[in-house]
Amino acid sequence: MGEVRTEITLVNIVDQGSADRGYIPQEQVRRITVNAVVDTGATTLVINEKTRETLGLTLEETGEAALAGGVKIPSGVTETVMVHWEDRKTPCQAVLLPDEEEVLLGALPLEGLDLMVHPLRQEVIGAHGDKVRIVVK
Repeated sequence: MGEVRTEITLVNIVDQGSADRGYIPQEQVRRITVNAVVDTGATTLVINEKTRETLGLTLEETGEAALAGGVKIPSGVTETVMVHWEDRKTPCQAVLLPDEEEVLLGALPLEGLDLMVHPLRQEVIGAHGDKVRIVVK
């Protein structure tokens, strides 16, 4: 399978809550639209330092991430960010890999958005068509 990308918008959820309550104008909500690499092998959303700074996200945890081959690098977990794809959205925390060049959209946000990668078309599609379907067991 080749590289699959999709456009997502990341929104600072704290800013959005402040705007919804009238504390700040909507124009001050920090957001960024990126062409993310869809990485079904990644667990969650992975962002770099530039994206974290643009969104004004704080780190809730810091530590090390183990990459393929056992290489360990400094990393962190951010506060919750809202991930938007077309008319869908889901909250999730992001793993910060400071020197990562790409934003990676992993399995958990894909599941939260009810999305999948179409293997023949090599694009992101709704797992259950145009309607979001969340199954709770």
